[in-house]
Amino acid sequence: MKALSVRAPWWWFILNNGKDIENRDWGTTRRGRVYVHASKWWSGKAVQDAIYEAHDMGALRHTLDRFNMPEMQDSCGCIVGTVEIVDCVRRSTSPWFQGEYGFVLRDPLFLNKPIPFKGMLGFFEVPDGGETEHPSPFLTGVEA
Repeated sequence: MKALSVRAPWWWFILNNGKDIENRDWGTTRRGRVYVHASKWWSGKAVQDAIYEAHDMGALRHTLDRFNMPEMQDSCGCIVGTVEIVDCVRRSTSPWFQGEYGFVLRDPLFLNKPIPFKGMLGFFEVPDGGETEHPSPFLTGVEA
């Protein structure tokens, strides 16, 4: 299956907070389920700034105290879940849309355990390992 690498905290927002658009400066015709790879890149200050930016633009579903920075950092460099790409748009009313292109996302699922994997630019192939997925407790209303 193909994967897409996304920096923190944006991958976390996709899987936990209803981020329904992934912004890119390139478009795609790809549709269907892809792995979400948590980029190995990490900057605590930049991640915290991005969380506050998402809060200020009204895109967060949760209070700021729901973010687990150590867990987010520990997942960097791993396949962490899957999401379905259903469209690629050049404009959207979603508060998450800020790019030239937006991959429209739905049905995010977490892997039961992050899988270390080297990310790449663009879409890249990940061998199927029979991972078990589950809905995010944040998106289903179940307490974590």
